[in-house]
Amino acid sequence: MSAASSPFDWKIRVYYEDTDTGGVVFYANYLKFFERARTEWLRSFGFQQQHLAETTGAIFVVKNTSVDYLSPARLDDELRLTVVVEKIRNASMQFIQEAWCLPSGDGSGSAGPDDSAPRLLARGSITVVCVDQATFRPRPIPDELLNRIKKTT
Repeated sequence: MSAASSPFDWKIRVYYEDTDTGGVVFYANYLKFFERARTEWLRSFGFQQQHLAETTGAIFVVKNTSVDYLSPARLDDELRLTVVVEKIRNASMQFIQEAWCLPSGDGSGSAGPDDSAPRLLARGSITVVCVDQATFRPRPIPDELLNRIKKTT
């Protein structure tokens, strides 16, 4: 099933631990940011991953990622991460996620040349598969969750 959900937004701040020695976000950390945003997206439906695992035996694993890096984020930047369900199947979901640097309002220019508009930093395509926590074999996404997601797409 193809889907095109409304974007889910989640904001985070870039901390020192996210950067390299030059104060630029290390490229692999965008995958961590995307993971956190998907977790918060799931919470927005009233589901927590630990509870799903305990009650249904379902866990989600990343099957595939592809990220285009467009512009660097720096220490102290505020980022807006988006989550959009592009495709949903019985046991998998494909997401399009973006990381945006928000204007700082302090004239630092980190968000963009005029520091008044968000700047796209990275765009990723992430495929997540629902698996049984005991066997790690694919299994259907729990019905209650699947129905909630389908209502928003």
